[in-house]
Amino acid sequence: MEKAAAATATSFARIATAAGGAVRVEYAWVGVRDAAAPTVVFLHEGLGSVAMWRGFPGEFCVANGLRGFVYSRPGYGRSTPRAASERWRPDFMAVHAGEVLPRLLRAVGIAHPWLFGHSDGATIALLYAARQRDLAGVVAVAPHLFVEDISVASIREARNAYETGNLRERLARYHDDVDSAFYGWNDVWLAPEFRGWNVEHELRTIRCPVLAVQGEDDEYGTLEQIRAVKRNVPHAELLVLPSCGHSPHRDQAEALTREAGRFIAASNR
Repeated sequence: MEKAAAATATSFARIATAAGGAVRVEYAWVGVRDAAAPTVVFLHEGLGSVAMWRGFPGEFCVANGLRGFVYSRPGYGRSTPRAASERWRPDFMAVHAGEVLPRLLRAVGIAHPWLFGHSDGATIALLYAARQRDLAGVVAVAPHLFVEDISVASIREARNAYETGNLRERLARYHDDVDSAFYGWNDVWLAPEFRGWNVEHELRTIRCPVLAVQGEDDEYGTLEQIRAVKRNVPHAELLVLPSCGHSPHRDQAEALTREAGRFIAASNR
């Protein structure tokens, strides 16, 4: 059973879209209040939101003397939902990295942050780093660089649990429009045209520090995902966590907090 969402006070930013409209983005500040402390921006997984992170971002930042910024991507949490007729394209993570995230950071006045991404959020963080030079570094937790059979199988299982089990009820605690969040993610990952998606080569322009983390027992991807990060970003460091699935911030929170905090501190010297 899911734990109750942590009570985090959230605010909203309004940002323009490429189509000429606007969306509202839910966000929260966590961690230390020192404005001079390094800022870490947390990017959630494919079914995540501000609330879905629960207390991890704040605890991570307090433990390591950091400011934290957590937000829900459009389609998730209390941000503007995805329209029922909208279908995300295979490049949806690149679109967020190239259009939405830069506008959000400008809107809230964040410059030269660390990006701490999980799953789809980790991929977005890496794609942002490949395009921008205003980053302190990236912590990419369980990133996806290409599609594997294990990923598709687990995502099909999630769809079955959502439509026939209690997953929809559990996720509804974290999203104003739970169908927007679930089907936006699930439909694109299960689309036949997504099977050929691969962003490995796009990471070769990354110059900032990168720590790529994955659990040995990740049910959504093999360790080949972070090995691919290392092949394309040779200066990246890898961290493999034993007895850990797809969500190290839940399965191995203490180890992740310690090792990612150490990496950030060493890179900031």
